[in-house]
Amino acid sequence: MLHLLIQTCAAAMATIGFSLLFGVPARYYPSCALIGGVSWLAYLLLLPYSSVSIATFAATVIVILMSRWFAVRKRCPVTIFLISGIIPLVPGAGIYRAAYYTVTDQLYLAVQTGFDAVKMAVAIVLGIVFVFEIPQTVFQIGNQRLHQKQ
Repeated sequence: MLHLLIQTCAAAMATIGFSLLFGVPARYYPSCALIGGVSWLAYLLLLPYSSVSIATFAATVIVILMSRWFAVRKRCPVTIFLISGIIPLVPGAGIYRAAYYTVTDQLYLAVQTGFDAVKMAVAIVLGIVFVFEIPQTVFQIGNQRLHQKQ
């Protein structure tokens, strides 16, 4: 249980780091950190019960849903939250290992890890496309009610 908390906090901190790198305004850091942490937690919780691709797809859907919700709520572009929030799910280590195994002439492992990295990348793309097909009005409903009360 403690390892889940540590990994979630690490993902949130990494998300803030990439937000800083990408020039995201500081007022959006908490939202970006929340998105990155929640997506990594969802990935970790789903991983024992499904494949890496399915866990990545589900976590990506969570990232995009939260990004779209925060974008409407804070009246800013969705890419502010999307790009930094998706960072914990990007299969960078898998791509590195595939290149390493290729250089060290371990071709079976190179193909295996490379294919796993490609599956994760495709799961991320499908998750993004799937959620962006939801009409924007779905995310504006709660926001309109909030502004009517003010």
